[in-house]
Amino acid sequence: MTLHKPEESWSELLLDQLEWHWKHQVRDRSAGLSDAEYFWEPAPDCWNIRRRGASDAPVQGGAGEMVVEFAFPPPEPAPFTSIAWRLAHVVVGIFAMRNASHFGREATDYHSFTYAATAAEALEQLETEYARWAAGVRSLSDADLQRPCGEEGFEQEPMSKLVLHIHREVIHHLAEVALLRDIYLHTQKRWPTV
Repeated sequence: MTLHKPEESWSELLLDQLEWHWKHQVRDRSAGLSDAEYFWEPAPDCWNIRRRGASDAPVQGGAGEMVVEFAFPPPEPAPFTSIAWRLAHVVVGIFAMRNASHFGREATDYHSFTYAATAAEALEQLETEYARWAAGVRSLSDADLQRPCGEEGFEQEPMSKLVLHIHREVIHHLAEVALLRDIYLHTQKRWPTV
């Protein structure tokens, strides 16, 4: 008994998990993201993306005019995070750093990345890093997926395990963004009176 069609590679099957979510959830649920939603802080003392000099977070990373806020170790409980912060985490910590490790992107990290000052720019960054990741995964042979990936925390694990982990992280965090948009719509926007 075969688990997949002979003409489908394992990389295509793994990528299908993320591509389905991207086409049927992410793009629709992120369309029209406003700057107000992007920077909205639904709880006190949120971590966010802020203009350089406007943050009092213990650690601030970023190469441009915007910085991402965090701390090492993170406090317990960690601060609530804005949509901007969550998108930055997906763009940099989930996609860009892995794209650099495995798929030829120039090296980057939370300190050297130039963060988006607008929602539209953040969504462009997200699409760019997603496209590089998808092309990279698509290029992996079955043998590549079985080799140890060398990634911190996954040193001896096969590349396929890292791919599944990245896909779970993306689906998880972008579902959070969709939920925050729903909360924003129902608490911050004023409904027209009839």
